[in-house]
Amino acid sequence: MNNHRWKECIPTAAMWSIAILITALLAWILCDIAWRGFSHVSWEFLTSEPRDAGRQGGIAPMIVSTLLILCVSLSIAFPLSLGTAIWLVEQTRQTSLGGRAIRMSLDALAAVPSIVFGLFGNAFFCVLLGMEYSILSGGLTLACMLLPILTRVTEEALRSVPTEFQHASAAAGLTKTTTLLHITLPTAGPAIAAGAVLGIGRALAETAALIFTAGYVTRMPGSVWDSGRSLSVHIYDMAMNVPGGNSQAYATALVLIVMLLIVNMTVVSLIRLGSNRISGRNAR
Repeated sequence: MNNHRWKECIPTAAMWSIAILITALLAWILCDIAWRGFSHVSWEFLTSEPRDAGRQGGIAPMIVSTLLILCVSLSIAFPLSLGTAIWLVEQTRQTSLGGRAIRMSLDALAAVPSIVFGLFGNAFFCVLLGMEYSILSGGLTLACMLLPILTRVTEEALRSVPTEFQHASAAAGLTKTTTLLHITLPTAGPAIAAGAVLGIGRALAETAALIFTAGYVTRMPGSVWDSGRSLSVHIYDMAMNVPGGNSQAYATALVLIVMLLIVNMTVVSLIRLGSNRISGRNAR
């Protein structure tokens, strides 16, 4: 083998080694959680309330609280980020001063630690707006965290659509709104879905911000104005504050991972189905 082929093989082998290492590490973590938590997961565990500080009973209130927090955060963050991204792409030039300032602000906000958002949410939503510790306060705080990430991902997805599509649409006499709704958004749909999946993952896994805003109680919430404990906060509490709570923490972690996979696959499938229907309608 000559030197040129050796130079090609070494980087390829290095990349394969890194990919295998990361995959093996992820598989080891998932297998460890499944091994330690699967035996404790049952129908009663999913549908009953916790007892004995969480050592016994189930996690039904945490599942409901987590889903409510997720719904509140995504219902606010997703349309706002989509509108902002469309405005950045359609109404501002990429090199304009205003556009660059907004993007720098979004990038800076995306790097802010979640506990800082938690302190902000506590001061603004819980105290200033009088929402107190509630699922609504937690969901709105998470929405503030997700906005920069979702906006930047959606903007890049919209910019990745080939400009030839817009030129062809303009040549056919279609308006900018029609082009956006029927060509640009369906084409960018899979990438936007990937951004939504990232946002869902962060919302489900968030702990620090929710301790300061959504609360810590384990009762079943009656509405978004009630406080509630998310699954991630419950895992933290069982692992760190409750002696003998490790088995419940592993079982809750397993439920959280399964929930994350189900929500992600559902979101991706729905967006792809919508994009295919729009594309099929345009093709007719």
